[in-house]
Amino acid sequence: MNTFFIQLIPVALFLLPLTVPIGIVFWIRHQRKGRRNPLTYQMLRAPGESISQRIELLSDDIDLNLTMFGIVPLLCYSMYLSTRYIANNQVSPLIFVVMSIGFLAYFGVRLNNSYVQRHKEQLGLDCERSVGQELNQLMLDGCRVFHDVQADNFNIDHVVIAGNGVFAIETKGRSKPDRGRGQEDAKVTYDGQALQFPTKREKEPIEQAKRQAAWLSGWLSKAVGEQVLVKPVLALPGWFVDRKAKDFLIYNGKNPQYLMKIAGEKPLSPEMIQRVAHQIDQQCRDIAPQAYKKIE
Repeated sequence: MNTFFIQLIPVALFLLPLTVPIGIVFWIRHQRKGRRNPLTYQMLRAPGESISQRIELLSDDIDLNLTMFGIVPLLCYSMYLSTRYIANNQVSPLIFVVMSIGFLAYFGVRLNNSYVQRHKEQLGLDCERSVGQELNQLMLDGCRVFHDVQADNFNIDHVVIAGNGVFAIETKGRSKPDRGRGQEDAKVTYDGQALQFPTKREKEPIEQAKRQAAWLSGWLSKAVGEQVLVKPVLALPGWFVDRKAKDFLIYNGKNPQYLMKIAGEKPLSPEMIQRVAHQIDQQCRDIAPQAYKKIE
């Protein structure tokens, strides 16, 4: 029994310093007592809100894995010293070396995956913010603009409500090849079936945009009690878009005013715009104030 407790000494030495930051956290919470946030309502979702939340989780995972890279070798070494010289147990150091390598390989794979995924998410966030900021300019022309609209287990990046109809806009961030070929490396062609990028061909973004628009049309029609048609739009920020087929709306994220020039199958009255906007507003207004947030 004494040997068992002796072997726990290294673990205790590593866990003991954690009590300091934990104590600081509890002290900060104590200092906040008697204060509250002046905001008493939920806020609207910002462009790329869902991506921002995923990036935050990935960053936490990266920090954890980096921390484990520093802790695991020292912990294994301390356990070896305790076992060999304190508990007088002649254990081969190779066991602890293999154990350390195994744990480092595990956390290394996780670290690599998190880095790669966070980089992809950061590109998506850049593009969604860029498109969202451009779309916000449409509010000067009387349009209603919403971002990161929550649906059934997915989100619609942007929704624009104008007099000529409702638009569901899906943004896709795609990096460009850097081969020094100018416009050839920056052009994507839509041929009516798929998107032809310089190095690959994709159909899924088009199908995704259409699915989301169909879902939003059905949901809004039920919510307001009248049929609401929704046009799917695909935004590819930073790309030169060559639309050889005109059956689907694709643009590069700039100058979204052209959406207002598209003839709507069923124009919306000011009253209907307000009704539709109210429904989407309720769907997007779920961001709670963070300062003085109560801990459940």
